Amino acid sequence: MTDAKKDAARLLEILGVSERATHKPNELSGGEQQRVAVARSLINRPKVVFADEPSGNLDSQNSSELHQLFFALRDEFNQTFVIVTHNPSLATMTDRTLTMADGLIIHT
Repeated sequence: MTDAKKDAARLLEILGVSERATHKPNELSGGEQQRVAVARSLINRPKVVFADEPSGNLDSQNSSELHQLFFALRDEFNQTFVIVTHNPSLATMTDRTLTMADGLIIHT
């Protein structure tokens, strides 16, 4: 197995979808699709990960799990996550919050 395949298998394991690795996207739930998207964004080990409304289309259970996962991944891989969200519970979990209105930062 190549290093890339090993890294992908490890990420899928961490994200809890390793048993679904051979499934097609339409065979995955919304939460599983989101976790695979997170794996794709992390596979090249970027220093900064940008997430725009990462849990916007998920139910509350999957949203909560994904939010916890971001912070676990941040700690595990020592990466910075820049998350754009309208979800106040996710915003309160972050190290720093910037609030924008009409294209301007109104609160830091």
